[in-house]
Amino acid sequence: MTLKTRQTSGTPDLLQGTLDMLVLQTLILGPAHGYTIATLIAQRSEDALQVEQGSLYPALNRLEDRGWVASFWGTSENNRKARYYRLTRAGKRQLTEETSRWQHMVAAIARVMRPIEPERE
Repeated sequence: MTLKTRQTSGTPDLLQGTLDMLVLQTLILGPAHGYTIATLIAQRSEDALQVEQGSLYPALNRLEDRGWVASFWGTSENNRKARYYRLTRAGKRQLTEETSRWQHMVAAIARVMRPIEPERE
């Protein structure tokens, strides 16, 4: 999985375990095809996160295999045949679980990252 973040050095880093959650969250808005999913993640992150096609489509297939998304064929905005993905009930439950874990993890990291008061002599 490759989920790039925009950094000043230009070197992408890997955010393990977040792509599935981001895709599920994007599909809360309604069915979308891959390009739209990647675009929405970039837009909603103010271009800080870029999802490459080589990571997105395997993630979508994995999510579909797990029953968290379902796909169907439709016509895109530019009149081309496109595969659309929608969130299933199981996907909504999974998103709720992942969101809870994510919030717990962010809070734990924030506690560790709080400034430490130096010991006074």
